[in-house]
Amino acid sequence: MIIDLHTKRVQLDQRDPAFYNDPYYYYAKLREQAPIFYWEAYDLWCFAAHEDVNTILRDRRFGRQILHLTTREALGWPPTRADLQPFYDEESHSLLELEPPDHTRIRKLVQKGFMARQIERLRPRIAALTNVLIDALPDSQAVDLLPHFATPLPVTIIAELIGIPTSMNQQLLNWSHAMVKMYELTRSAENERAAVQATIAFVSYLREFVTYRRNKPQDDLLSHLIAVEETGDKLSEDELISTCILLLNAGHEATVNVIGNGVLALLQQPDQLQRWRQNPALSASAVEELLRFDTPLHLFTRWVLEDVTYKGHHFPFGTQIALLLGSANRDPSVFTEPGRLDIGRKHNPHLSFGGGIHYCLGAPLARLELQVALPILFERLPNMTLAAPPEYANSYHFHGLTHLWVTPHD
Repeated sequence: MIIDLHTKRVQLDQRDPAFYNDPYYYYAKLREQAPIFYWEAYDLWCFAAHEDVNTILRDRRFGRQILHLTTREALGWPPTRADLQPFYDEESHSLLELEPPDHTRIRKLVQKGFMARQIERLRPRIAALTNVLIDALPDSQAVDLLPHFATPLPVTIIAELIGIPTSMNQQLLNWSHAMVKMYELTRSAENERAAVQATIAFVSYLREFVTYRRNKPQDDLLSHLIAVEETGDKLSEDELISTCILLLNAGHEATVNVIGNGVLALLQQPDQLQRWRQNPALSASAVEELLRFDTPLHLFTRWVLEDVTYKGHHFPFGTQIALLLGSANRDPSVFTEPGRLDIGRKHNPHLSFGGGIHYCLGAPLARLELQVALPILFERLPNMTLAAPPEYANSYHFHGLTHLWVTPHD
């Protein structure tokens, strides 16, 4: 990494294994020398300090969308490529990409299904599924926990919550894995083609399934949203489908990585695992610490919605900037000994779920899944150890393992 202290320009290759396997070393240098810097590889101004990331997440002068205020032509952008149009047509209705008033309207309708008291009802189901998955672990000496535990747990829960048959789990995963590659800041033509094909297939499936659910409603979130749409509460079918895709994709992608990263952290620091075992009341703080310590999403972008001068830096309207959540969560000005896992940490204002109007809708579900599943996993497998060195995926700005090989028993 090369930091020009005068211009605040940084040369850093996000594809370097040294970086994506342990970005925290680099974040520390950036916070010390250039907490606001221009990342040449991404052509983005980035913010690494907790104070700045937290402030901008909540500053309405920065938003997820810009084309509600101007046009591509006015910004000097080329037209959307025709071959990518299906993906962007679907994304244009996504809650994650909208600003008020559309964001406010759709989030209000969907949020009822994710209120804490609604999510709490899932506790017995999460516990039961956790035990089923542990029972089904292969008898081999070493087991990869990602496909056998970390992945099926959240994808099954979110599918059941929405009302999608769990027989579709693998297909949902395939579509989701293809689509999220469009959010990586460096992507190949092959990734783009696969994402578009997945989008077309996903939308087609959901249109057909929505029609089926109209005729045979159930006690699930999709039936509720269809009923809302039909009462004229301004939720179109395109918005309904896009919302389901977002919930299905976001409802498992991040949680898979939190489970994997969290299990790894606890196995590498057995004193903290033992501490949790001896004091189950620490579950809530332990989960918050795992979310902070090795968060699954490290970079989140925003558009500048009006000319802004921030700490001496001028950002014109239409500029895209990036917030480094992974760096903010290790900022020593906020977290005591930020590189140490402390499951009893008292002060933990981590930013893993974002902030402001785009604060993660599924946060209560993710927290419950982790608080229920991890204690059962470690209780059922008290002698579990790592069976191979960990390696993170080359998929920055997402941060998760390629595998998590463990030996479940002695």
